Amino acid sequence: MALPTDPAEHLDDPRIEAFGMLIEAHNELHNALQRNLDAEAGVPLGWLSVLIRLARSPDSRLRMTVLARDMTMSTSGLTRLIDRMEADGVVRREACPEDRRGMLAVLTEQGRALLASAAPCHVADLEQLLGGALDGAELGQLTDLLRRVRDHVREVGPPPG
Repeated sequence: MALPTDPAEHLDDPRIEAFGMLIEAHNELHNALQRNLDAEAGVPLGWLSVLIRLARSPDSRLRMTVLARDMTMSTSGLTRLIDRMEADGVVRREACPEDRRGMLAVLTEQGRALLASAAPCHVADLEQLLGGALDGAELGQLTDLLRRVRDHVREVGPPPG
């Protein structure tokens, strides 16, 4: 798709609309999920996201830098989040065996138990919010498309300037 030459034409660019809808959909989903998860399970959505990422990772551990990237957080922001989670016993830190300077976030048994208690509420909310808007094939398509975009952005890196 060619870039418009008139600056005003940029406002009607379908990529701007697609990005805007992605952000709006994310914000609406995030806020709805957070409200219900807090009310029903007493777990912050950020905590649950960390627990899910760790549980889905090999040996239930991830480098802190990778986790920060996946959570779209600064390393210092993730450090503060992990500090709180570690104080509650749901994660622990370990030195990275391949790189002494690196740290791993590791899911604990207490973290697994918290995930097990919060996951049914979270899945039910996702079913209502995503399943109510998309059928199974559409959800699979959306997942594939978002993965493609994520992987492409990681491959090409941030735009220059």
